[in-house]
Amino acid sequence: MFGEMRRKKQALPLETCEKILERGTSGVLALEGEEGYPYAVPLSYFYENQKLIFHCARNGYKIEAIKRNEKASFCVIDQDQIVSEEKSNKAIELARKERN
Repeated sequence: MFGEMRRKKQALPLETCEKILERGTSGVLALEGEEGYPYAVPLSYFYENQKLIFHCARNGYKIEAIKRNEKASFCVIDQDQIVSEEKSNKAIELARKERN
């Protein structure tokens, strides 16, 4: 179903993923939109009994997209930090080297 993770050392244990979901309150749900275009929408959620519960209307574009294709991706950011300009420039430089 999914490709193998390239940086396996960065994989999070299931328990850590569940804690992140329990702490979070919002994320981005990505679905297949009309004509196969990606459709990603931020929304509120809560996590309970190993289930994600999304805050949304009973009908609308999101629900129609789910009915067409139930495959989805959901992204939650647990913590975010600003990277210094020096580190950012170094990352860009490394990415350029990898392409060549």
